Amino acid sequence: MTSSNNHIYTIFGASGDLTKRKLIPSIYALFVQNMLPENFAVMGASRSSYSDGSFRNVMKEALKEFKDIDNDELIDDFAGHLYYTPVSFDETATFEGLKHRLDAVAKSHGVGGNRIFYLSTPPSLYNTIPQMLAKAGMNNQNDGWKRLIIEKPFGFDLESALELKNVLLKDWNENQLFRIDHYLGKETVQNLLVTRFSNGFFEPLWNRNFIDHVEITSAESLGVETRGGYYDKSGALRDMVQNHLLQLTALAAMEPPSSLEPDAIRNEILKVFQSFRPFKEEEVAKNTIRGQYVASNVKQKAQKAYRDEKGVDSGSDTETYAALKFYIDNWRWGGVPFYIRTGKKLPTRVTEVVIHFKSTPHFLFTGNKNNLENSCNQLVIRIQPDEGILMKFGMKIPGSGFDVQNVNMDFHYSDLAHQRIPTAYERLIYDSMKGDKTLFARTEEVIQAWRFLQPVLNQWKTNENIPLHGYPAGTWGPEHADDLIAGENMTWRYPCKNLTDDGIYCEL
Repeated sequence: MTSSNNHIYTIFGASGDLTKRKLIPSIYALFVQNMLPENFAVMGASRSSYSDGSFRNVMKEALKEFKDIDNDELIDDFAGHLYYTPVSFDETATFEGLKHRLDAVAKSHGVGGNRIFYLSTPPSLYNTIPQMLAKAGMNNQNDGWKRLIIEKPFGFDLESALELKNVLLKDWNENQLFRIDHYLGKETVQNLLVTRFSNGFFEPLWNRNFIDHVEITSAESLGVETRGGYYDKSGALRDMVQNHLLQLTALAAMEPPSSLEPDAIRNEILKVFQSFRPFKEEEVAKNTIRGQYVASNVKQKAQKAYRDEKGVDSGSDTETYAALKFYIDNWRWGGVPFYIRTGKKLPTRVTEVVIHFKSTPHFLFTGNKNNLENSCNQLVIRIQPDEGILMKFGMKIPGSGFDVQNVNMDFHYSDLAHQRIPTAYERLIYDSMKGDKTLFARTEEVIQAWRFLQPVLNQWKTNENIPLHGYPAGTWGPEHADDLIAGENMTWRYPCKNLTDDGIYCEL
């Protein structure tokens, strides 16, 4: 990284779990690989009363537990670049003090005026901290670039997203804002672009003429764990669909960009969002499913109901499962349904994009007992875990007759044993240091996503005829979700099946 990228990386909420588990380990991984600029420093800022020394000790212990790269020899050297300043987020004076401290650290490290501010804080502070930084003049770029990184969620609904937009753009310009969605930092998410646009045999088929429907799943085996208080105010639609799954949809559906420049790629993503067919209020009940996990037994182990989780209201109607059917109204995708689903307490953790190709126009093997399964080809792009790509197609079973079974041709990222796959946060933090915004959401994308989902939020809140389906923890969600995708030769793909009493096997 060039000297023009020398900077101080300031993390607000530095005493929190995200900093210990993800942010500091990611920056350390870059340090070990010599990917940081020659002159840099990291400033922690939060309400906790650490000194520089105590903060370094806490982060050193965190690195020993959570580092993603196996190298302990440089931890002490890295810790010498860490500093800490206590900050009260609603007091102007403490931000003035932070500015003076940053200037002093910059002088001692020969950094200059470049600054990155990472908000690893509750969303309620997204309005406050950027304004306080601006009041202290820390958004001013006269002496070097200034960047502001915000974790999702970017608003709670369309109204709050517009309010946040206005607050941020009052003091910061769009080029300074980096809205981080860690899903976009995953290697296999980025590989969606490579798979589509570097292979001559995929792109000609990637349209309404050859694709029957597209299915995107993000399943989690865990419940809300310790996040009950936050999650009960959010739910699956806000927590996963509005950001992660719609971004995956856009990458799967976008047109080829004119170049790999950030704006060229993000322009095409925005066009997809603008092409989402709006939900009419009367269509929401038919084209969406919401559910909440209830108590069950999985392998003789009792599973809590969502309403029994810590921090969750005993009468909560927050959804832990959401599934939607919608369309993208443009030339490439006209008439092709997109199905997305996400949920907690499902059988396993898996995220994947599945392209279901149309069946052959004249299916010769109608006598085959596996006709439904084998009549359509699938391309499965596995985001996590066991990252890779799987192609499913029919082959003749040896013997007499023409019985067909599906066979798999697959690639696993783990096969690239000589290549280390960086974590999502590591990639995104590195891009923020370089100023590369390719994998960060733009204001217009965020607003369009909320605009698309707002009718669903409204109907789920006010329409008593839209039920909240219960589903036993450890299953694939409400049975009614099958009705959403049911049709000729159509069903959800269930990638995982029980092989033994000890666990779940995921096909790829």
